[in-house]
Amino acid sequence: MKKRALILALAGIMAASLTGCGSLKDDAVVVKAGDEEITAGVANFYARYTQAQYETYFASYFGGDDMWTKNASDGKTYEESIKETLLDDLKNMALLEKHMKDYDVKLTKADKKAINDAAEEFDKANSQKKKDKVSGSEENVKRVMTLMVIEQKMRSAIVAEANVNVTDEEAVQKHMQYVEFDYTTSSDSSDDEKKQVKEKAAAFAEGAKTAEDFASYATEQGTEAKDATFDSDSVSPSKEVVKAADKLGEGELTGVVESDTACYVAKVTSLNDEAATETKKQSLLTEKQDKYYKKVLKKWKKEEKITVHKGTWNKIDFTKLSVKAK
Repeated sequence: MKKRALILALAGIMAASLTGCGSLKDDAVVVKAGDEEITAGVANFYARYTQAQYETYFASYFGGDDMWTKNASDGKTYEESIKETLLDDLKNMALLEKHMKDYDVKLTKADKKAINDAAEEFDKANSQKKKDKVSGSEENVKRVMTLMVIEQKMRSAIVAEANVNVTDEEAVQKHMQYVEFDYTTSSDSSDDEKKQVKEKAAAFAEGAKTAEDFASYATEQGTEAKDATFDSDSVSPSKEVVKAADKLGEGELTGVVESDTACYVAKVTSLNDEAATETKKQSLLTEKQDKYYKKVLKKWKKEEKITVHKGTWNKIDFTKLSVKAK
């Protein structure tokens, strides 16, 4: 959810019940890294831009209309947790802008035109009252989008210098077909119920030994074979099945594998699922690149004096102002 497209539908981002906002001086400084500054207006629009995405697309997952007061983790509310992330984003953006020359990163004419066009469209599509509430001046909108573009370009430049790679051995994914025999009432099933399920699974496992096709045999037995790719760290369909299947060769069966909620019978159909392995390789590569990117930012943060004016930042309150996308 933290990933953002370069140019989203900014023109329609603001609509909503606007219920007041603390006094916020647009040109007050929230974050300063060296000579680079993030003003309160820019910080507020960036925060509201993110808030709109959460309230529009994720509110139902996080507690509805009062999602911001709900507990997230580590004793923090969702508002506190998200604002902490956003403040870190703003620090990173200031640092990334400061180091643009180090990586010869510049905004192209096409970048600037896209930013200007989107900012103008946003300006026309929203009332002055709404724009005032979210610090949505054309200048602030352009500044936020500029920082987002710089962030993307700088990340690409930084990870390009990262000497990271992923071997086939690291990424290899196996493939299995499996049948799941659920206990009727999960872990609360009686011993008799579990015994019956195990017996059914055992009978299936015995017949599967001589079946030409595992999936077809499952269908004949009135059940369904499901597919899963895995490696030794996988936990789906269950860590017990993965552990058993990971020891087998291609074409071998696990026999009955028990977990807390079900019994399984699985067959290893491939020791190298090429499509899944390639996907895993890209995922691992992204993880390594991201680790390097964060390492560079961490180094810069140690080298650079970063000042945060928390009094100004704290005036941005998600519970007093609701913002949604049209």
